[in-house]
Amino acid sequence: MTQLDTVGYPEPPAVGGEAETLLGSLERQRATFAWKCADLGDAELRVSVGASTLTLGGLLKHMAYMEDVNFTGDLAGAELPAPWQDLERTAGPGGEWRSAAGDGAAALRRLWEQAVDRSRQAVTEVLLTTGVDTVYTAPDGSLVTLRRLLVDMIEEYARHTGHADLIREAIDGRVGEDPPGPAYPFQIT
Repeated sequence: MTQLDTVGYPEPPAVGGEAETLLGSLERQRATFAWKCADLGDAELRVSVGASTLTLGGLLKHMAYMEDVNFTGDLAGAELPAPWQDLERTAGPGGEWRSAAGDGAAALRRLWEQAVDRSRQAVTEVLLTTGVDTVYTAPDGSLVTLRRLLVDMIEEYARHTGHADLIREAIDGRVGEDPPGPAYPFQIT
């Protein structure tokens, strides 16, 4: 049994503000995604199902990339950390999916966890100054609100957590909508 099996998961408020509801939903998706990828070694993170080449390792690296591109780069305006700076040049578009096969399980989890930590910090800084209505300029020049970014990331996690669910079930039968353990109220800290 792991810590993820006993800690539970954040539950967005049934009656709450917009920021708490959006962030609570995103955190619940992150917790479920983490649980789907937990307790597996290098070989298991490279398993694919059927004709697909999608792996849990690829999903971990892709979601780390999406966290950093959207929150660290776009929202916070910071330079992307390693390994993203040279990834497109060395591996081409979508290289995070393919390059994950050469990464170990611990490194992939750490990469994702660190990206999520940076994302949380970027969102907290924005919420302390303005709120979900904060507008920033995306790389293509379009204007985007933090609200839209949060909704997009909830959708990104929901889609890929579904993929992770199928792959994990094929590996060891782990299924479920939420990690085991009690739901606890999400609060912005």
